[in-house]
Amino acid sequence: MVYDVAIIGAGPAGGSAAVHCAKKGLKVLVLEEHASIGEPVHCGECLSDFALENTGLIIPDEVISEKVDGVRVVFPDGYSPILYEKGMVLEKHLFEQYLVNLAEGKGAVVRLGARVEKMTKNADWTIEHSKGEDKAKLVIDASGVQSVSSRMLGLQQRFKTVVGMQYELQDIPRDGFLDFYLWPELAPHGYLWMIPKKNGRANVGLVTNQNNKAKPFLDEFIKRMKWEGKKSVKTFGGLIPASGPLQKTVSDGLILIGDAAGFTSPMFEGGTHLSLKSGEYASQIAKKAIDSHNTSVSVLGEYQYLWSKEFPNYDKLVKGKDLLYSFSDEELNQIGRTLPMNLSKMGLLGKANVGLKLLMQNKKLIDKGAIDALMTFSYSQAKYYGW
Repeated sequence: MVYDVAIIGAGPAGGSAAVHCAKKGLKVLVLEEHASIGEPVHCGECLSDFALENTGLIIPDEVISEKVDGVRVVFPDGYSPILYEKGMVLEKHLFEQYLVNLAEGKGAVVRLGARVEKMTKNADWTIEHSKGEDKAKLVIDASGVQSVSSRMLGLQQRFKTVVGMQYELQDIPRDGFLDFYLWPELAPHGYLWMIPKKNGRANVGLVTNQNNKAKPFLDEFIKRMKWEGKKSVKTFGGLIPASGPLQKTVSDGLILIGDAAGFTSPMFEGGTHLSLKSGEYASQIAKKAIDSHNTSVSVLGEYQYLWSKEFPNYDKLVKGKDLLYSFSDEELNQIGRTLPMNLSKMGLLGKANVGLKLLMQNKKLIDKGAIDALMTFSYSQAKYYGW
């Protein structure tokens, strides 16, 4: 049989695409290289309440590990403003399994342990994988940062990546917030975090562009937090897209979504919200393409229009992120102290006040790009697909 859509990868992007495509009555095949959906986990597992509202998802309690009240940002000197924004920490593997189960309930076919080995396109795609061979009219690539289409077809330019690494530790104190630490000494061009989970567990990790130093940096962070005696349940992580979306996320018969397209939040690299939405958009265009018997770029190009209209201007925001990460500890402290303790109530007047404080205290910071850096910082909110 020839499937309407073959989705490569069963993470949040692939799961979302599968659910929406199946709901639209398309014949859907999901190819997942691992033997179990959602394992291994590659991310911090956070998702905002707004992300669920924005994607129309209703999820069961068992996939939620911990509810949180917002995000606390800790500067090098300890100043810790808070963005009050409700969300949750997922049991990510259960969340991804839930999405795929929804898709199966709507008729999608799922093949586990099916690593794609070769793809060729004539009238339809022929996809050779470790469990056999399948055909599809359209491919949605949700295979992650080292995507199948980039690796095999050479259709896409690459993006810059950073490494994320974390331990799941037990008996970590928490007070209902996600803690993100801007400590350049231990996370160059990145940040560290404590993400609480149920039963005293927490994801403790970092993102940095210095891949070979990630573990020593993280171990030193845990030592400074006096958590070195805490039991480690597991270690996990991976590469994360960090330079914004690819310029072209479609080709003839092909749509890229989630990490495969480079969709991560510029500041804190959150990707689940973006993955869910990009999967939804891909399904809309897939339905149109299949119904019109035309899977060429002329039809699929509307997907590019949809996400570029909806998602923030990442080129500009990535530049702001790079500026923020260029500041020294002392400069970050000065910038941080201009921010109110409650980041949720800044508004236009609050932002103007921050700019005025910077101008009065250290104009050199403005000349160095502090305003652009703070703009990227503000786009970490859920409504801008920050998490």
